[in-house]
Amino acid sequence: MQTEYICSTPLWRNEGPRFNCVFVGINLDNPEETGISSYDITYVLMFFSFTFQGVLYPCAAIWWFNKIGDSPNEDTGMWMVHPDFLPNHSPHTTSWCSSSRVHCTLSDTVYHTAHLAPIYGSKEIPNDIKPYHSYDTFQAFFVNKYAGYHAFKIAG
Repeated sequence: MQTEYICSTPLWRNEGPRFNCVFVGINLDNPEETGISSYDITYVLMFFSFTFQGVLYPCAAIWWFNKIGDSPNEDTGMWMVHPDFLPNHSPHTTSWCSSSRVHCTLSDTVYHTAHLAPIYGSKEIPNDIKPYHSYDTFQAFFVNKYAGYHAFKIAG
């Protein structure tokens, strides 16, 4: 058995935020189905828990990514995703209602960390970019299936 830490903190080592991306199980009714169709990529905003009627519920507030296309990229063999935005191109972070793509999910639906590699466009990348700017700077990402065994099994 292996332990993995998933970070979600607004200030990491006094430099900036660190929010990991994860695979979240979306097909819990059919556990035999595997692969990327059983998972979505999300960005963990925070972990929290609450007690209701004596039962503790560990949760995560997550921001969704949408898959680009129905198959992996032909050149890289990796799936592509982009952050889920409202029609005015602002992220779904303004509301906690059910129409928002920032959701609360039980933390047991979080399966594994996901490594996203930016898809570089034709514009020059600023020299002063920090790692914590990448989700805001880039508009699309590759889901790196080569990041580890579990990532390869899911996104491969």
